[in-house]
Amino acid sequence: MQIEVCHSPAQYPLFHKPNHIVVVIDVLRATSAIVTAFYHGVTKMIPVASLEEAKRFQDLGFLAAAERHAQVVEGFDLGNSPFGYMNPKLKGKTIAITTSNGTQAITIAARAERMLMGSFLNLDALCDVVAEDGRNVIFLCAGWKNKFNLEDTLMAGAAATILQNKFAYTTACDSTIAAMHLYRTAESDLFAFLEQSSHRKRLSKLQLERDIHYCLTLNQCPIVPELDGRYIIKA
Repeated sequence: MQIEVCHSPAQYPLFHKPNHIVVVIDVLRATSAIVTAFYHGVTKMIPVASLEEAKRFQDLGFLAAAERHAQVVEGFDLGNSPFGYMNPKLKGKTIAITTSNGTQAITIAARAERMLMGSFLNLDALCDVVAEDGRNVIFLCAGWKNKFNLEDTLMAGAAATILQNKFAYTTACDSTIAAMHLYRTAESDLFAFLEQSSHRKRLSKLQLERDIHYCLTLNQCPIVPELDGRYIIKA
C-alpha cells in the first residue's frame, strides 16, 4: 500500500485517485474539533463550505458552527475550538460546520471513495482504520488559505511514519518523505517546534494557547470520523 501527502487543497487535483482513502487533516483546529465532538457524543456533523450554507442549516433548527480567521463568526453557536465541543448538552446532536480551511478541504475532496478525519488526537486509531481498509492513502493537509502549513504536515508525517513502520506501507512520494523527516525532527516537542509557525502565532495572539496544547496531544480521542454522503459520522 502506498502513502501520498498533499500539502494544500489547491494541489489536490494532482493527487486525486478514485480508489484511494483520503484523510483530511486540519490540526489547528477543524479536524481536532470534529474528532473531539464525536468523542464527546455528537452524532453527526454536516460540513459546508460557506457561511450562507451554515446559516441555512441554523435556520432549519440545527446547531451551526462557523469560524473565519480563527474566530467564531458572530451569530453562530460554536466555532472550531475543540473545547466548545466538550459540552454534554451537545451529546446526540447534529451540527453544521464551516471553517476557514478544514471544511474547504473536505469539500474539495468530496469525490474521494472514502474520507476520514485525522488529527494528533486520534493518530493511532486513524492509522488502524486506514490499515484495516487496506487501500492506498492520501493525506490531505488543509493548510492555511490553500498554502502550506507546518502543523498539518507534521501530522501527515506522523501518520505516514506509523503506517510505514507498523503496517508495511511504502511511499515513492517526495512530499511524504519530507513530512516524515519533519515529524522526526519535531516529535519530541511539537509545541516548541511550532513556536515560529504562522498559525501558532495567530492563535496565540487570540489567547488560544490552550487550544494549541490540546490539539498537539496524541491519542486523547481514539475515534475516527468519516464522511458518509452528506454527513460526517463516527466510523
